[in-house]
Amino acid sequence: MSIAAPAQLERWQRFRTNRHKALATRHGWLTLTSFQWLESEPSAVDLAPGLWSTDGTTAALTAAAQDGLTLVATGEPVVGTISAALTNEDSLMWVQYGGADGQQVVVELAMRADRYAIRTRDSASPVLTEFDGVPTFGYNPDLVIEAAYEPYPEPVAVPIGTANPLVDGLHFSVGEVVFRLPGIDHEYRLHAEEEKLGALTITFHDGTNGDTTDEWRKVSTARPRVDKEGNATVVLDFNRAINYPSAFTPFGTCPMPVKNNSLDARIEAGEKQPTLAD
Repeated sequence: MSIAAPAQLERWQRFRTNRHKALATRHGWLTLTSFQWLESEPSAVDLAPGLWSTDGTTAALTAAAQDGLTLVATGEPVVGTISAALTNEDSLMWVQYGGADGQQVVVELAMRADRYAIRTRDSASPVLTEFDGVPTFGYNPDLVIEAAYEPYPEPVAVPIGTANPLVDGLHFSVGEVVFRLPGIDHEYRLHAEEEKLGALTITFHDGTNGDTTDEWRKVSTARPRVDKEGNATVVLDFNRAINYPSAFTPFGTCPMPVKNNSLDARIEAGEKQPTLAD
C-alpha cells in the first residue's frame, strides 16, 4: 500500500470530524426510535401522544393541552386537530414534546411508498448519547481512484429496494463511473445519482458487506471535470465511503444499490459497521 501524504491525511481527518458532528445532531439519524404507518381511523401510536390518522391525502393529529405537543416550526401548542400534506419521499419535522424544554422528542411526518408514516426522534436515545464516532478502516491512498464519467442523455429511473421491505424506491441514474481497482484486471461500471451542484453519489455493495461493513455504503464525488475533448472524470475516494442511516437504526428507508452496483472486491476503506448502544 502506498503511503499517504500528510495533506491527504489532514483532509481525511477533517472530513471524519465533520461527519461525526453531522451525525451527532440533537434530532439526527442517531435518534430514531420508531417508524409507524398511519391508519385511516384516529389511533394512538407508540412513543407519541395524541391520535393520528390519514385519509390518504393528508395526515391529521388530534391532541389535548395535557399531551404537551407543540409545533416544531413555531412552538405553538397543539390543541384540537391539525393536518399536513406531503408529496412522496417528503418529510416534515412536525411536532415535539417531552423533556425540560418540551423538545426532547420530535415527531417526523413522512410519506413513503405513497403512504403516511411517523418517525419519533428522541434526543435521549442511547444511540446518540453514547455515540463516540464511527469506526473506519485506516486511510488507504491506493483507493483514491480516478474514474471516467459517462453521462446518459437523460436520467434513467431504476426500481430498487430500500432498508424497509415495505418501501420500494427509485434510483435516478444520470450516468456511469468507469474505473479499475488496484490488482484487478477488469473494469467496473457503477450507476451514479446527481446531487446538489452536480456532485455524484454512488451506492455500492462490496465484499466486506456483512463482515466488517454494513450491507451497503455510498461514496460521493465532486462535480465531474470535463476536458477540452469533452471527456468527463471524477475522483472516487473510497476512504470517504460512508454508511446510510439504516446502519444506525432499524427505522430508516434508505435506498439499496441498483443491481449492477456490486464490486467483486473488498473495499477496505471508509466506514465500518457501527457499534451501537443497546
